[in-house]
Amino acid sequence: MIRIANAQLWVHDQDEALAFYTGRLGWEVRADVTMEEWALRWLVVGPVGQEGVGVVLMPVPRPPMLDEATGAQLAELIAKGAGGTLFLETDDCQAAYDELSARGVVFNDPPTPQPYGIDTSFRDPSGNNIRLTQVMEFCLDRR
Repeated sequence: MIRIANAQLWVHDQDEALAFYTGRLGWEVRADVTMEEWALRWLVVGPVGQEGVGVVLMPVPRPPMLDEATGAQLAELIAKGAGGTLFLETDDCQAAYDELSARGVVFNDPPTPQPYGIDTSFRDPSGNNIRLTQVMEFCLDRR
């Protein structure tokens, strides 16, 4: 069987991202390994209690992986929110919104009813989009 182990987000600053995901979201560190020979820090975080999946906080590539101009373009696109979206689910969107707001997460919008549930969104310090959804019962039955 093949399972998803990790997904990756590009980040501008790994330490800033680590502080956000652990301090503001309350996640835990799954791996923090520096590979000197590759000049790479493998930094993985994930939600407490959901052991089987992690989010790799990968720095925007620099030479030799990408030239300076391309790396700068990628960093700019990420800051604008074009790096993709991380979708999170919760049993109570309003309670999660209140808790995360109290920890300093700045939301783009309040929890809003949608055809599939209650939904809100925020961004991490690098600009990555994160959606937080309370999925309606009838949607859960279709999984």
